[in-house]
Amino acid sequence: MNNASFKYPDQAAYKLVTDQLAAKNITYKEIAAITQDMQRDYLPDVPLSEFETETEDVLHKREVMNNVMVALELDRLATENQLKEPLESIIRNDAGVFGVDEGLALNIANIYGTIGVTNYGYVDKVKEGVIKRLDEEKTDQVNTFIDDIIGAIAAAVAAKMAHKYA
Repeated sequence: MNNASFKYPDQAAYKLVTDQLAAKNITYKEIAAITQDMQRDYLPDVPLSEFETETEDVLHKREVMNNVMVALELDRLATENQLKEPLESIIRNDAGVFGVDEGLALNIANIYGTIGVTNYGYVDKVKEGVIKRLDEEKTDQVNTFIDDIIGAIAAAVAAKMAHKYA
């Protein structure tokens, strides 16, 4: 049931997202750098600072925050062995046929249309910067969702920039 008196906690959600990203040593500047690299051939004169501004803007979108919060929470629960089997093992091992991590990521990438989805496919394949670190990190921390989420945010920012300069 929809609670008409509920006010969406935008500031609390943004703080939760940015705090949890910071706890994983992920900054919006790293995401912006990936985005700038993706767009270098198309927007060679746009400074990194503009990509940073647009990354912060994308991170403030409710659709983005919702998907990021869910993804981070699933990674946390898997890290703490709090999920029921076989879901725990599937997420902990980042099973290739799982695809839910990419599904959440695509929700973010699709905010800016097919160009966002196309960019996400590219960044998910290439895996550079912090995305590569998260994907390859061999610690007790589960990063099944967050690497895809970061790629999707970068893809969304790239699509936003493409629309802006079209």
